[in-house]
Amino acid sequence: MVAKKSTDKPIAGKGQNRFNLLDEKWIPVTGKGLVSLWDVFHNLSLKSLGGNPLQKIALLKLLLAICQASCTPKDDDEWAALKPKGLAKMVLEYLEKRRDDFWLYGKKPFLQIPAIAKAAKQPYGAVLPDVATGNTTVFTQSQKERPLSDAEKALLVVQLMGFALGGKKTDNSVVLSPGYQGKFNDKGKPSTGKPGPSLGFLGYLHSFLTGKTIMETLWLNIITKEALERQQEYSKKLGPTPWETPPKGEADSTAEKLKYSLMGRLIPFSRFLLLAEDGIHYSEGISHLDYQGGMSDPSVAIDKSGKTIKTLWADTSKRPWRNLTALLGFLQANESYLDCPYLRLGFSRGIRHTSSIGIWSGGLRVSGNAGEQYVSGTDDYVESETFMESALVKKYFFIYLKQEMTTLDEMSKILYGRVATYCKELKAEGKSIAEKATELFWKLCEGKFQDLVTACQIENQAECKKEMEKLRIFFIRYVWDAYEFYCPQFTARQREVWAGQCPNLGRFVPKKDDAAEAVNQ
Repeated sequence: MVAKKSTDKPIAGKGQNRFNLLDEKWIPVTGKGLVSLWDVFHNLSLKSLGGNPLQKIALLKLLLAICQASCTPKDDDEWAALKPKGLAKMVLEYLEKRRDDFWLYGKKPFLQIPAIAKAAKQPYGAVLPDVATGNTTVFTQSQKERPLSDAEKALLVVQLMGFALGGKKTDNSVVLSPGYQGKFNDKGKPSTGKPGPSLGFLGYLHSFLTGKTIMETLWLNIITKEALERQQEYSKKLGPTPWETPPKGEADSTAEKLKYSLMGRLIPFSRFLLLAEDGIHYSEGISHLDYQGGMSDPSVAIDKSGKTIKTLWADTSKRPWRNLTALLGFLQANESYLDCPYLRLGFSRGIRHTSSIGIWSGGLRVSGNAGEQYVSGTDDYVESETFMESALVKKYFFIYLKQEMTTLDEMSKILYGRVATYCKELKAEGKSIAEKATELFWKLCEGKFQDLVTACQIENQAECKKEMEKLRIFFIRYVWDAYEFYCPQFTARQREVWAGQCPNLGRFVPKKDDAAEAVNQ
């Protein structure tokens, strides 16, 4: 059943229901353009979500929240029996029952707080990280603010729940929970808005398991009730469903439950907002704990093995695929690792029930100054995806991959040292040039990384060694390519220094099956 569309302009927070997310096309999908929520769970052949990395993460979290609300399996056996098709069926039944919760405009607008209409109105561009507003320089046409369609506004609402930039854009003078002081500073004045809990100070790196279709991806990442019981940080377990019973204030009973539940990390409600025709009423919402306080999204990797808790940030100088062995550290017993719950809880069961499994990582690097967050300088979106054949993910796979990644790190360090010394001998600043050289090396390696992962899965050790030797030659060549690009030899002096600093990579040419020896040990 498809709701009748209206051409009337929406009136924020009141008036007739308009633009139902179940029926309207607003979700970007690779190769399909925009689709509706109904399409996502009805068309099981849809491959992957589109949009920039933040939009992908925000949408995936929303879809996972809908899946968890529709059907949270008891344990892994119930999860396995469900399969993507069974999960989709239960979600469609749930969505039809809850149709009235998914109107973008009306008396109960989706993920919006009508009472926040008292907050000052911001232009839409002010809350988009890739749009230049105020006195910010516009470099490209895409940075220029423009009117948003209803589909783009729907996507923005979902994104702002967890990925809002910190800063003065929030009108924190409006408080909905009586006596709540979280929106004021020590002087009693409205405070600067905190970064969204899914973004953090520098921009978290998020990781998910991925399948061949969107539905398989959702099925792979769904968390069971049994697993939730073991996740100590989610003391309220699944928690309330935000679109069914949205919070009425920053510290009401629903808000407190969302702060310590899985639903509260999928849909954090860190901004209270209300769409208007020419802007958005915008204020800080629920104040969530960060990873240092013991709370994080299940897609964020946390290392608690040291004296201080650490996390992975999005980093434009280090592509996400380079973190794969750290993210898969749970495959090697008795070793500390970065714990990403979605990967740890779903990987082992995933390889038992799928022919191939992927890991997608992405995020947005941001900067900040005096409480204001922005995208500047080298800040940018990052993302990468790697697939593995499930049947070939054996013990030796991780050992081989870790060994080869260690080798690439060593090559990178040699390149850095040689380029830096070359520059020093020629009385030039070497640090920045050496960094650029290693960055080029890693960019070249990225094109062969999927081949490396595939080679590490070959069961026959002799064949595995042969394939890795072929790839090693490429990686050695990439060191030379980067060295020659950043260390010219036009003059006699340059040629002399160039020859003296040539990278010595002979020890990286495989002469024996070191990986096989490691497995045998």
